[in-house]
Amino acid sequence: MTKRVWRANPLIYEINTWTWLHTLSERAGRRVTLGSVPDAELDALAAWGLDAIWLMGVWERSPASRQIAREHPDLQAEYRRALPDFTPDDVSGSPFAIRRYEVDPALGGREELAAIRERLAARGLRLILDFVPNHTSHDCPWLETNPEYYLHGTERELAEHPDYFFRYPTAAGDVIFANGRDPYFPAWTDTAQLNPFSPQLRQQAIATLRDIAAQCDGVRCDMAMLVLSEIVAQTWGERAGDPPAEDYWREVIPAIKAERPDFLFIAEVYWDLEWELQQQGFDYTYDKELYNRLHHAPVAEIRAHLQADLSYQQRLVRMIENHDEARAATSLGGPRSLAAAALVVTLPGATLLHEGQFQGHRVKLPVQLRRRPHERDHPAIEAFYRALLAESTQPIYHEGEWVLRQVEPGADGATQHNLIAYTWRLGDERRLVAINYSGAPAQGVVPLPDFALDGHGWTLRDVLQRASTARPGDDLARTGVWLDLAPWQAAIIAFVPRPVVEPAPDAAQRPT
Repeated sequence: MTKRVWRANPLIYEINTWTWLHTLSERAGRRVTLGSVPDAELDALAAWGLDAIWLMGVWERSPASRQIAREHPDLQAEYRRALPDFTPDDVSGSPFAIRRYEVDPALGGREELAAIRERLAARGLRLILDFVPNHTSHDCPWLETNPEYYLHGTERELAEHPDYFFRYPTAAGDVIFANGRDPYFPAWTDTAQLNPFSPQLRQQAIATLRDIAAQCDGVRCDMAMLVLSEIVAQTWGERAGDPPAEDYWREVIPAIKAERPDFLFIAEVYWDLEWELQQQGFDYTYDKELYNRLHHAPVAEIRAHLQADLSYQQRLVRMIENHDEARAATSLGGPRSLAAAALVVTLPGATLLHEGQFQGHRVKLPVQLRRRPHERDHPAIEAFYRALLAESTQPIYHEGEWVLRQVEPGADGATQHNLIAYTWRLGDERRLVAINYSGAPAQGVVPLPDFALDGHGWTLRDVLQRASTARPGDDLARTGVWLDLAPWQAAIIAFVPRPVVEPAPDAAQRPT
């Protein structure tokens, strides 16, 4: 396996493994597993210029979870909305109610995962897999072999709260376990709650992650904040026992990093705990706050979010959709989603992109389904993403210096507040990214007195619109860059140096 260092601000592409392989099987007219994915499919992924593929949901699915998922009335309604012709056979169970950390045989098993990892690596793509620290399925072997890993309940609690506890028959007799949960929502009835305070569980987590780390290049940790001592105590009180001296991640992550310093840890995290998890060892943490602001907040709040310390922003994961959220083309609409995409892809930090996002797909698929509906691709949206990713894979966005810029009033004097602008610089290369994040035209001026523009001529080329204009550098340094953007328009302006042509002397000044 060829080793290579992660570049800054990586582009990560999430694939729902079961539905991806099912679609490839339909297309090929034969069963496709991880080991038999066509080369053309992997070549197409590599052509986007991505850094890593997150194969979501490769671990062994739980028969118990599958049965619960098939019978759950709320999920039934979700299945019908997404896949009107679904059948019980389409329900594979939740990828986050894991029975065992072994590649599911239906996908090809451990050897085929190793094979596709090699093929991805040959194309410059690294592999991300899942780790779920908070819970397992109801039929995980640990329930029998190591009940001390879990939180327990009583017969009375089971009788009073049947959605929060479940009975499990062991060789030593029935045991009441707690269902997994987040403190702000009902329990997940297909999961068993682990006890993050358990020393034995923590050692098992380290052993499990060591094995996972032998099979991939990083993990996306599901609901990573749920195992923080503060959250465990808030959710479970005395049931979990006394908190250990160290938080869960402060013990687990260093044990893996000591052996694999390049192994990437990504946290799904909410509740303003991103900074805390970065301090506890995560390389990247979800930026749900930016996601929320792009959907619901005025532009001033988006801009304010981008004023955070750069060392913090560089370790955020920016996104406009993923398997948990509505499709961006649906939640934001086509033009607005492309403006948001241009923003998140060209900001500092990692970017999470989602299978189907490039084609403008609109159906949010429940993760329990193994089959997805056939959706129409949108060539104009795909063409936009082609141009955007071709630009964003350039070294300037991964090695350069990023600066958030002020936008001053333009001729209309009132719409510059809808513009977000920032620059990237690497050696002689320069970019200005400007986005009108509103449904009305916007004008403004971006001053660039510190951009070393004077003394040269420049061609300003918009790499998305394929338009260009010539400007003297002294003029740019003095007056800035004028922006006049249509609703939801993104502009990425490359500064291309050109010779300064001196004016020819008039006849009276020519030497004889």
